[in-house]
Amino acid sequence: MWFKQESSNISHEQILELARQYADEAKKRICANPKRVLLLPPDITRAHSGSGWIVEELYKIFTADGADVHLIPTLGQHVPHTPEQNKWMFGSVPEEKIHVHDWRSGSTVIGEVPSSFVREVSGGKVDWAIPVSLDNFLLNGNWDLVLNVGHVVPHEVLGFANHNKNYFIGLGGKDMICASHLMAACCGIENNLGTLTTPLRKCFNKAEEDYLGFLPDAYFEVVMAYDAEGKLVHTGVYAGDDVETYLEAARASQKQNITVVPPLKKIVAVMQGDEFYSTWVANKAIYRTRKALAQGGELLIIAPGLERFGEQPEIDAIIRKYGYSGTENVMRLYRECPDDGDLKNFAVGTAHLIHGSSEGRFKITYAPGKMSQKDIESVCFNYADINETLKRYNPAELKNGFNTMPDGEEIYFISTPSAGLWSTADRLN
Repeated sequence: MWFKQESSNISHEQILELARQYADEAKKRICANPKRVLLLPPDITRAHSGSGWIVEELYKIFTADGADVHLIPTLGQHVPHTPEQNKWMFGSVPEEKIHVHDWRSGSTVIGEVPSSFVREVSGGKVDWAIPVSLDNFLLNGNWDLVLNVGHVVPHEVLGFANHNKNYFIGLGGKDMICASHLMAACCGIENNLGTLTTPLRKCFNKAEEDYLGFLPDAYFEVVMAYDAEGKLVHTGVYAGDDVETYLEAARASQKQNITVVPPLKKIVAVMQGDEFYSTWVANKAIYRTRKALAQGGELLIIAPGLERFGEQPEIDAIIRKYGYSGTENVMRLYRECPDDGDLKNFAVGTAHLIHGSSEGRFKITYAPGKMSQKDIESVCFNYADINETLKRYNPAELKNGFNTMPDGEEIYFISTPSAGLWSTADRLN
């Protein structure tokens, strides 16, 4: 690790100064006079982390030095940004310098994590190899610097987000994304959440060690937490080019972003309308709260931007066809599916169906801005009218944590579920 800074509240200007320090260190340690620079931020679903304006600052620094600077949002299989979204997130970075990751046909396989290793780290739960396929623009760019920026926060697939997830999911090809997501689902979402080094993270660490040594790269990772006023603020910055950089950030996130609560009967969560348009990403509300919900409890998700299920048409069709119907049923359907069938061809969708189910343990209710009751109920969720829901549970009038409604109903409110993890003590990993 090159450097870190931790505080109860790191200001906007301090973050920018640390970004400038990161750039200086990269020039000292990797390339003194870079001519071609690639910046790898998260996509718009992590916009609240400040990664957009951090990347904009790095863009300004290196273009001022005369470098040719490019940017790829690490989308994975999420929907590409519109020009308007790019401008909102990345400010003055020109649209022609922002490239789209094509997860279906824009990558090349450069190796694999062997099945023997996958079997070992998964405790025998998974026995397939994971292809290592990466974005062609990354592989063929002759880069002098490749600089990652991102938010380390509890994550349903990898335990914690960011670090080499930027490559192997964010810029991964379809075969890698499918194989890795299904592996994580087989290992169990509640086993993954909040774990520093999950079985899949071990696979990614091996893939980075075996295949990415040619990249002149480094990481700039932020950790955020709620302050006393309930505002999400930066509390840590970790910069470096090794796994310890990730571990330092993840340990901080583990301490700051996991809230231990008693079993909760009702959670009301908000998925912001300018970031979350599909259940593929809005289901983070389910992932991050499932370990806190009591048997028979309810999660009510207010999602004003919700307009579809999947980020891609094929995934949307899979969700509509099978619904979030539980691990046992989904895996039965997967095993019965022919090799060229939808659940095997898009195994990432199969994993998503598993992650998004309550397994019958609690109720999931969506209050969507742009989807019908018929749509929501068809995928095994409950429906609530968003206008009535917002009238009763006005986010502007609720505080994070326990709230008592005028009629005596007690709820637990979460304004940004994607920024943390909530769990009972007995379910912590």
